[in-house]
Amino acid sequence: MTTAGQSTEGGAGEDPAQDPVRTPVQEKGQGTTVRGTPEQGTTARGTPGQGAREQEFARRTGPGAWRPRVLRDASLSAVLAGLVTVTVSCSGPLLVVLAAAAAGHLSDEQTASWVWAACVGSGVTCAVLSWWTRMPVITAFSTPGAAVLVGSLGNYSYPEAVGAFIISGLLMALIGLTGVFGRIMRRIPPGIVAGMLAGVLFSFGAGLFSALDTAPLPVLTALATYLAVKQRSPRYAVAGALVAAVLATAVAPGFHSTPVDIGWTLPVFTAPEFSGAALVGIAIPLAVVTMASQNAPGLGVLAACGYRPNDRLLLTATGLTSSALAPLGGHAVNLAAITAAISTGEESHPDPRRRYVAGLASGFFYLLTGVCGAALVGLFAVLPAELIAVIAGVALLGTISSSLAQTLADERGRDASVVTFLTTASGVTLGGIGSACWGLLLGLATHAALSVLPVRRRGRRDRGKNPTPASGDASTASSRSAAG
Repeated sequence: MTTAGQSTEGGAGEDPAQDPVRTPVQEKGQGTTVRGTPEQGTTARGTPGQGAREQEFARRTGPGAWRPRVLRDASLSAVLAGLVTVTVSCSGPLLVVLAAAAAGHLSDEQTASWVWAACVGSGVTCAVLSWWTRMPVITAFSTPGAAVLVGSLGNYSYPEAVGAFIISGLLMALIGLTGVFGRIMRRIPPGIVAGMLAGVLFSFGAGLFSALDTAPLPVLTALATYLAVKQRSPRYAVAGALVAAVLATAVAPGFHSTPVDIGWTLPVFTAPEFSGAALVGIAIPLAVVTMASQNAPGLGVLAACGYRPNDRLLLTATGLTSSALAPLGGHAVNLAAITAAISTGEESHPDPRRRYVAGLASGFFYLLTGVCGAALVGLFAVLPAELIAVIAGVALLGTISSSLAQTLADERGRDASVVTFLTTASGVTLGGIGSACWGLLLGLATHAALSVLPVRRRGRRDRGKNPTPASGDASTASSRSAAG
């Protein structure tokens, strides 16, 4: 598996649907083949031997073709990965959205419409982008952006906030369209990207065992089931642990179920108003926080799992979707990081080319929760927080272990990767920017201090020891050699 730092060749200019996964190539040249699925059998780009079979495969899997392959690629593990993804995404992060709505003094109808727009926007982008690119593209509503709105939304009228949401989405789409953001991400060393991912997921792994204090039965039952099933069928280990955790929670003493009213949620349109104050106070901070704390780790998750995402397509699509749903309450749709790791890992499916089904399933469950947004609020108020922690922790165990291994793989860049991991795992927030962004910046600074700057200093010292002769000396030396 190659990593983010090696993806310059497969950048935004290529069609990700033709080869969405970075697969090892033996050696560039004639006769080399890309290892893929047995059905694929395609040769590397530009090499002789691409015949009718490969062209037929490209035709059947191209972005414009209807894909009955979805039914053949579907698996229970991928569908359950999508379900767990949406469950985790709509538990804790949803409470932040509700807090932001309360800070803005929104009505119940406006709050339900906000939940509707956030879930429907995430569902549409998940399903369409996963189907189009044939990779598990997981999107979500911006949790750091909602956290920023908790402190600022009350200072503006709601129509002004809606106008700021529109501008913020357009700014993110413009940044994605230029391709600058993706080029920067591809230049980051892979160990730093893996360290950022491991740091983002660390709290969820630790939360699994922290829940032992209050809910030991669900934790131990889920963990034992996960280990037992993984020995026989790794694909269904997470599914078995999920069922075991739910059953153990239901029979645990002290759990009381509460009836939840299920009804349809109708979106509420709000005409936007544009003001300079809301642009500075909401739009720009929302765009910066979402790009740094969500989209950057989101691209990193896909790269760390072996995919080569088309950053222009993904960032432009999510930015435009954010602007389109802003009048209905949606503040920002972005690439997911934590929840994406659930659907992009091996627990979703051993074959990376079949994990896109998890993205389709996530889109379906997002849409389902969106149309029942009012009931969703009541449902997550009933579910024990320990159950969500157990589900998320077990689902992310495999991804955490692989990202930690990749973090420590490169001995020369290990210090920078560890700094990235520790900073991200600390959860520090400075200036409204989350720990993932700060971990990335400090990791890059460490990498520059330990690797880039010493190499440049050595280069200058070497040039000083062997100075280039002046032009006069060079001409004199050449004339002497000619005379000799």
